[in-house]
Amino acid sequence: MANGRPETGPRCIAIVGPFQSGKTSLLEAILERTGTIERAGRAASGNMTGDASAEARAHSMSVEPNFATVKFLDESFTFVDCPGSVEFAHDMRTVLPACDAAIVVCEADERKIPALELVLRELEEADIPRFLFINKIDTATRRVRETLALLQRGSRTPLLLRQIPIWKDGIAVGFIDLALERAFVYREHAPSEVVDLPDGELPREKEARFSMLERLADHDDALMEDLISEIEPPKDRVFEDLAKELRERQVVPVLIGSAERGNGVTRLLKALRHEAPRLPDTRARLGIADTGGPLAQVMKSLHTSHGGKLSVSRVLRGGFKEGDTVVGSSGAESRIAGLVSILGTQTTRVGEAKEGETLGFARLDTVATGDSFASGKTRPAAIASIAPPEPVYAFSLKVKDRKDDVRLTSALQKIIEEDPALSLEHKADLAEMRLLGQGEMHLRVALERLQSRFQVGVETGRPKVGYCETIKAPAGARGRHKKQTGGHGQFGDCVIEVRPLPRGEGFVFEDKITGGVVPRQYIPSVEAGVRDYIKRGPLGFPVVDLAVTLVDGSYHTVDSSDAAFQSAARIGMGEALPKAKPVLLEPILAVEIAIPTEAMSKASGLVTARRGQILGYDSRPGWQGWDVLNAMIPESEIGDLIVELRSATAGVGTFSTKFDHMAELTGRPAEMVMAAQKTAAAH
Repeated sequence: MANGRPETGPRCIAIVGPFQSGKTSLLEAILERTGTIERAGRAASGNMTGDASAEARAHSMSVEPNFATVKFLDESFTFVDCPGSVEFAHDMRTVLPACDAAIVVCEADERKIPALELVLRELEEADIPRFLFINKIDTATRRVRETLALLQRGSRTPLLLRQIPIWKDGIAVGFIDLALERAFVYREHAPSEVVDLPDGELPREKEARFSMLERLADHDDALMEDLISEIEPPKDRVFEDLAKELRERQVVPVLIGSAERGNGVTRLLKALRHEAPRLPDTRARLGIADTGGPLAQVMKSLHTSHGGKLSVSRVLRGGFKEGDTVVGSSGAESRIAGLVSILGTQTTRVGEAKEGETLGFARLDTVATGDSFASGKTRPAAIASIAPPEPVYAFSLKVKDRKDDVRLTSALQKIIEEDPALSLEHKADLAEMRLLGQGEMHLRVALERLQSRFQVGVETGRPKVGYCETIKAPAGARGRHKKQTGGHGQFGDCVIEVRPLPRGEGFVFEDKITGGVVPRQYIPSVEAGVRDYIKRGPLGFPVVDLAVTLVDGSYHTVDSSDAAFQSAARIGMGEALPKAKPVLLEPILAVEIAIPTEAMSKASGLVTARRGQILGYDSRPGWQGWDVLNAMIPESEIGDLIVELRSATAGVGTFSTKFDHMAELTGRPAEMVMAAQKTAAAH
């Protein structure tokens, strides 16, 4: 038993935090401290257990979750190191539901508070108990109270300081654990050493401890009475309160250390061991009964080069064996072809998956990331509904080698299954395939995987814009198609009138023939010819918002045909539209931009520099210190907006778009678009 609650197997802990906060270094320190690896790797040396993929090492950043299972004081923990870049945040979302708790790695850097807030908001919405680990304490320049006030801005749940640093010559050389009331001195890559409380630190320790107990007492009336009566509460009850209030998401305990030096890691592990929620708590949070058949949740899907698909999953109830048939929350069945434990990129075959374990399940081809699956034939309910984020960046794709055309789509589907934040779009009207995602790096990593795993090379470009054209004045013309060769000739004759329609009305064809000058059977042929012509008007783009009326014509009893009248209609349109003052139209998107308030002026500048029209702005609902800017921006100007927006907002700005209307484009921008279209058509 732990804290009076049953122990039911290994725990699963997510390691999350802003980009470059030191998450993977913390994982390395944990692996070293638990004896899982001999020595912690370093990012600069490229020898870390986490971030071992070619893409992660090439870009010196986490680009996917890293899994590692360790033993600490006879208990098993699986740590999941999640990417910190906002472009890969969806990987964190799919991991979190099945985790018991999270460690949020951060640092006392005001510039990273908005990024920390994004991470904490994800945890709050997923309802995950969490510790905060202030990393890089050895290089901190702020006092811990200042740091806590700074970090509290990012958290809607109260932060509870568990440790305070011991300073010497302005450097943190150790810490005081406020729950244990003990002092520790850091040792390089080794557990901290217990020491006597340094001279002069007692008043500071007493004040900080009282603040911690006061915060705990907000949810414990008996503790509050003790504090009012100046009675020292027993340590056991303090630890019970710490565990309870963490489990119930009433506080966020804050610990300190340095992942790079291995400082503060042992106390962090002990806090996890004694206070982190266990599987029954996680089941209760997810609404899963303690009794019932075996059940698991897929945290990540991987397609390996030779071993096929691997579904990294947490066993939430019961157990599984190789060969078991399972059914996913989608209703499809699969058979477990094998089970492996995971340590970075290394896998080890195991015989069974026990309750609480996080393992790789081989060849569950019908089970997707985020799905749950169960033994037997009964379809389990979905545990967590995690919708992928709306894409904000896109590449057009074209295979370098035509023979890879078929393989491209199949390979991309596997990559998208691994990372549902990616999506593939076929734009038939533009003859273009697009890969969409959360930013330029997100897409580049996907294409690197495409090349390295599936040997499919692609050329990328900016997506085409769906320009159209319309007319501004009415006009008319006769289209006559007459051709005489041996035998039957060809004859079609029609008089058409064109006029503009209000924006967004599309296309209308009207028949005003009287007296049978064009037989009824050929009128659909005239319409077909018209529709064929407006696929590419005189400016080179599809024609919209116009009405075409057939008003007169003639026919030949022998030589007239459907094909002849289609040709006549195309000739008539080719004569009429150039006289009708054709103009270019560009798509305009309604854009909603979310940014920290202090970045509003920069965001406004980005909009106006893109020919955008600002409609207004307001505070972002539920987000203190954030605003929402609404604007209309031409689609052609959206391409790299996310890149500049993130640059202006320390990586946290984002936006959503939807098509709003088509607007006339004139002047130099229109000339450039039409010139580019003529060049493309010539090739």
